[in-house]
Amino acid sequence: MTRVIDGEELNIPEHVAIIMDGNGRWAKKRMMPRGMGHKKGADVVEQLCEDADDLGIRYLTVYAFSTENWKRSEEEVSGIMNILRKHLLGSIDRSVKNNMRVRVIGDKSGLAEDLQDTIRTLEEKTAHCTGLTFTIAINYGGRDELTRAARKLAQLAASGELKPEEIDEARISDSLDTAGVPDPDLLIRTSGEMRISNYMIWQLAYTEFYFTDCLWPDFNKEELIRAIRYFNGRERRFGGVKNV
Repeated sequence: MTRVIDGEELNIPEHVAIIMDGNGRWAKKRMMPRGMGHKKGADVVEQLCEDADDLGIRYLTVYAFSTENWKRSEEEVSGIMNILRKHLLGSIDRSVKNNMRVRVIGDKSGLAEDLQDTIRTLEEKTAHCTGLTFTIAINYGGRDELTRAARKLAQLAASGELKPEEIDEARISDSLDTAGVPDPDLLIRTSGEMRISNYMIWQLAYTEFYFTDCLWPDFNKEELIRAIRYFNGRERRFGGVKNV
């Protein structure tokens, strides 16, 4: 899809994935508790969904809480979970109104029961929505996702429902949390870090990476458009030869 933005015709990526980094540093710069950075960052996500939809992005996936984030202090983890509770509950009616489908990926069994219930309600209430598909990665790790997928396929093979030779890339993709969603075209990571941090290891095989020094709470529509401009400057060959 192409859109004219500020007089410039841009090819809009179908699926944008984001590693939202820098909440703590944003708060520290303002001499605030880290929790204030996470709260501000959550508010940015709400606005980003509207901006992404307005620009014509069809799928948006954000890394909200990794399997490694449990290593943080109990106070910070508790604060993040409370922010997630508030925003997930508050987004049920808003998502339906905005025709936005919401999905949560990751090992949801590791979350508190009330949070699991909220996620189920949110996914069920928005399952019929046909606008932006917004995916939130909570208690998610790429290696954990692949491990769970391998275990699922192994169980099918052990029961005789699946032959080992029938396991191909498509079968693996269909066994992942992101089944049914196209791989990301563009990955954005904020705060200047340049690594994927165990995020969507399988899905990012041919994704274009955009790294910015912008801290996540300062991210806005202009920053998103800047990333899309960068994306437009890339030639995606998917392992092929450059056209001369």
